[in-house]
Amino acid sequence: MGLITLSEVKPGLKLGSDVQTLRGNVLLQKGKVILPKDMEVLRAFMIQQVDIEQERMASSSTGTKGASVSAGSSANDNNGERAGKTGNVTTTPVVTSLQDEYEKMVGLTKNAFLSSLAAELPVYELRTQLEAVFSHLKQYNVLTFSPRVMQEHDYVYHHAVLSAITSYQLAQWIDLPSKDWMQVAFAGLFHDIGNNKVDPQILHKPSTLTATEQEEIRQHTKYGYQILKQAKAINEGARLAALQHHEKVDGSGYPLQLSGTQIHIYAKIVAIADIFHAMTLEKIYRKAQSPYLVLEQIQSEAFGKLDPAIVRVFVQRSTQIHNGIRVKLSNNQIGEIVFSDRDHPTRPMVSVEGTIINLMQQRQLHIQEVIG
Repeated sequence: MGLITLSEVKPGLKLGSDVQTLRGNVLLQKGKVILPKDMEVLRAFMIQQVDIEQERMASSSTGTKGASVSAGSSANDNNGERAGKTGNVTTTPVVTSLQDEYEKMVGLTKNAFLSSLAAELPVYELRTQLEAVFSHLKQYNVLTFSPRVMQEHDYVYHHAVLSAITSYQLAQWIDLPSKDWMQVAFAGLFHDIGNNKVDPQILHKPSTLTATEQEEIRQHTKYGYQILKQAKAINEGARLAALQHHEKVDGSGYPLQLSGTQIHIYAKIVAIADIFHAMTLEKIYRKAQSPYLVLEQIQSEAFGKLDPAIVRVFVQRSTQIHNGIRVKLSNNQIGEIVFSDRDHPTRPMVSVEGTIINLMQQRQLHIQEVIG
């Protein structure tokens, strides 16, 4: 069919090319089947015409006979695959999910951390389980993933595993060589392992820390580096991430007041993952914060504190696939993200009962929770 006017567009048609706003942002992607709610978005952005895929129109006019034959053929093929084509024996492979592998990883991490002061870290075992987690990485979205079950005293281990997954993904996003990805994951997993040497009463104190207690907490970076020096199969970058993940690019961090390029790239990646998950995971004495508000805070930290280039990639990549995601706004309304501006990805447009709310304009509102 090609280009047609908006008045001719009907739900069920498939886009032949991206629909863009006047500013060049992608509003709807090529190949998307238009839904009734998409019509609202097209009208809101005053789109005059769209490109409709020819094949979609052709298949619509051929009736359902061809479709039923195709479906039957596909079903037979799938049955053959399920049977494994092993003669009369049908094999059923064990299927695991991201959540399954994640929970195994948390358990292994807990055991490793608890025994780290008396025994060697089981790095190879942890690596094998990390690889099992990463085999499901396509299911992972940093803004929407949350543990199925989380015991309140296991926060440390969940934080470590989530930091490992996010650090691994961020290493890919900023185009680090593939040889670095697993080491960056180790950096995320072990960055806070030095807390094992910190007095638990100080570490878990819900009230304000004294100056002496704050200094003791800061020692966890040095403790972590010392523990990891003894570990095998971990490179120096992963060890330095434990030491440097609280350094700031303007030199205001600790323990060595390093700045700029003095801070290892692994530490810069882990610092972002650490902050994000520390604020979006629920603690005994503090509720989880909105992931979108946390992203905004991380953006503000990019000016002098965090590496701005890595922050920019993290914010853009973590928010770019959220059209269609259901969210709860800070006024408790439930809606669906219909458009994210690449210049303001933390403040998308949300459709609530047919009304489009532009969070860039209505600054008093924000996304409180991602429902899925």
